[in-house]
Amino acid sequence: MTAVAELVDRTQTYYCLDCGVCTGSCPVAKVFPDFSPRQIIERSLYDLEAPSDPTLWSCLTCAQCSVRCPANIDFPEFVRLMRDEAHHAGFNGIPAHNGMLQTIMAMQGQGIRQNRTSWVEAGTTAEKGEVFYFVGCRPYFDVVFRDIDAGAIGHAQNVVKILNRCRVTPVVSNDERCCGHDALWNGDEAQFRQLAQLNLETIAASGAKRVVFSCPEGYYTFKHLYPKFFGELDFEPVHILELLQEKLQDGTVALEKDPGLATYHDPCRLGRLTGVYDAPRAVIEALGLRLVEMPRSRENGVCCGTTGWMNCSNCSKQIQMERLEEAEQTGADMLVTACPKCQIHFRCTKAAFDLKVNIEDLFDLVAARIK
Repeated sequence: MTAVAELVDRTQTYYCLDCGVCTGSCPVAKVFPDFSPRQIIERSLYDLEAPSDPTLWSCLTCAQCSVRCPANIDFPEFVRLMRDEAHHAGFNGIPAHNGMLQTIMAMQGQGIRQNRTSWVEAGTTAEKGEVFYFVGCRPYFDVVFRDIDAGAIGHAQNVVKILNRCRVTPVVSNDERCCGHDALWNGDEAQFRQLAQLNLETIAASGAKRVVFSCPEGYYTFKHLYPKFFGELDFEPVHILELLQEKLQDGTVALEKDPGLATYHDPCRLGRLTGVYDAPRAVIEALGLRLVEMPRSRENGVCCGTTGWMNCSNCSKQIQMERLEEAEQTGADMLVTACPKCQIHFRCTKAAFDLKVNIEDLFDLVAARIK
């Protein structure tokens, strides 16, 4: 049995009904007609799909297809495993930004010394404690994306401010590494395991029982993928929006209200893949903003157009343009995001095409109005 045939058997892709719901749901297929989840599956069933097929890297792994699939086929997982085969065979996608972020990930896996806490200019953090703030790759984004005002470090500082106002003194560690999300989805499971093991050791040494995330990809990776690969965790992964909603409800914190009209973009990993829809909307409403939904929202929300810092193309830009136009058509004063990557991708397209849409980070809004 060939490697592709084994993957078909493992993922039960042979249950495909050839109905085309996946292709009809796919944001990439809408822009790039040569890409079709259904056709990739069909070629695989006949053992015609090869790891060298470049279309494997066009998939956003956004799960828009799999949540609608009547046969419950997990197409993103199938693509991940195919990419793993491709990686081992020497085939990879095209890294965005000259592969800089892939290089950073690889260096972190080699145990380099880092200064990941120098950005904590204000606020109170700890070296050991009950709550660990997993910052993720934010400290690197301001360097890589300095031309578009990514504001990643500012966002991280605001998260610490929010946690402090919630009466939490988080652990922030120099020994934290990339969560491994991008490595895993780009077919390098070995690098993912290496990064994940380092993170688990760091968190264990901190004594933390809860790990708070402001990055949807980090949250999804810890909550769903770390247990899959390493077994039950000794701590609870918590998204900061869920924590903030809890603190707002029990009266620990309050937000100053500033009326306005906002629309919200659901990140794929936070919404469709972990089911967190209500918490960000509750926080937006607690800010005094009136929420107007885009036609594609919640479980039908569309991806921001790029994943894993790979294959950023004209297709990605068109998906982003359509999303920003959709936000503008709501009449909202701002498009609110809760994902650093979504914000970077949207800001990049806004700058490239001189668009007027106002893009805001939800944590910045909260930090500015938290009492």
